[in-house]
Amino acid sequence: MDPRRAVPRTDTVLGDPRLAAFPRDRARGVVRDELDRVRRGELPPGEVVEAVLRRLERQGGLRPVLNATGVVLHTNLGRAALSGAAVEAVVAAAGHTDVELDLESGRRARRGRGAMRALAEAVPAAQAVHVLNNGAAALVLVATGLAAGKEIVVSRGELVEIGDGFRLPDLLVSTGARLREVGTTNRTSLEDYRAAIGAQTGFILKVHPSNFYQHGFVSAVAVERLKDLPVPLVVDIGSGLLDADPLLPDEPDAATVLRAGADLVTASGDKLLGGPQAGLLLGRADLVQALQRHPLARALRVDKLTLAALEATLLGPETPTWRALRAPVERLRRRAEAVREALGGLPAEVVDTVAVVGGGGAPEVELPSAALALPEELAGALRLGDPPVVGRVERQRLLLDLRCVPEDEDKTVAAAILRAAGR
Repeated sequence: MDPRRAVPRTDTVLGDPRLAAFPRDRARGVVRDELDRVRRGELPPGEVVEAVLRRLERQGGLRPVLNATGVVLHTNLGRAALSGAAVEAVVAAAGHTDVELDLESGRRARRGRGAMRALAEAVPAAQAVHVLNNGAAALVLVATGLAAGKEIVVSRGELVEIGDGFRLPDLLVSTGARLREVGTTNRTSLEDYRAAIGAQTGFILKVHPSNFYQHGFVSAVAVERLKDLPVPLVVDIGSGLLDADPLLPDEPDAATVLRAGADLVTASGDKLLGGPQAGLLLGRADLVQALQRHPLARALRVDKLTLAALEATLLGPETPTWRALRAPVERLRRRAEAVREALGGLPAEVVDTVAVVGGGGAPEVELPSAALALPEELAGALRLGDPPVVGRVERQRLLLDLRCVPEDEDKTVAAAILRAAGR
């Protein structure tokens, strides 16, 4: 029989009483999409109504995705996955909270004091701390507060571009500061910095080039050698590592950089820290407090949900990011083998591969890993499944690396593969 004869009519699907609660035009568009999936062989005809209902019920919100890409901090998938403790904290903070209230006295209190205290305790080298809505916001506040109408001295080799065409120089200039570029693309000396400092210097900025690295005839000036110059030294470490980690020996961390002499450190909260999107500002008390009082700080402040998630991340157990970075390759291989066995006769094999940190962090670090290799044509069906399973395509094969997939979701992955294959 012609398989097209098994495709239900649009009006037949729309006539199902379970769809009556949804606007007709909205439901019709979803029905047409799902019927196209039936025609492509991605969805059994008998499951159309259920698929339409699932899409209608979740439209307008973000969809949970199983990250099988092998990229731990995948920017397109929201970077760090929150810990269970952080998720519980967000749910608890969704209603009314004491975010700016001292329950004992009944008076107004410092906003997010619990999160600030936890951050200060995590980095004792910082005299004061502040939290903003992302890493770029932290740098914007510093540039505006310390260098609007003045110069920021920065090495040419550190004027980086990150994802989606976002360029650091554009961000800094937008604050009203001027850039004083020193050195060359590959080599900058202490004398280059010293010669550029003058009455108009707001601060020296060092930027960790977190999404690339240079080898060969290159040189940069360490924080220890810049600390004695007569202007504030600001270091953007990027990925949010708070203390040294032997797994990432070349990744700068806030504690070490502050002890080395930085006056201020900026970083992101949703990368190696494993928390929510946030900008971290740590360092000298006088500078941090002055920036906290800047009018722009109000526009860049974080909400109660971010504060709750950040505090729980700092105080809680190991984060999913921490666990994913350290997942033993043998364990990953056994998990992939178990999923392969659950697929019956579906073409699949377990292969050695390499995972990466991602999110603009530790670009030189490769994590030995294992993945399930499947036919490339399953990639689209898995992305459109429920839940979506996102892998990566290499050499005409779809690779599913379970490093970032919770182990209790392995059966879900197997079931999703079988559905995508029409089994």
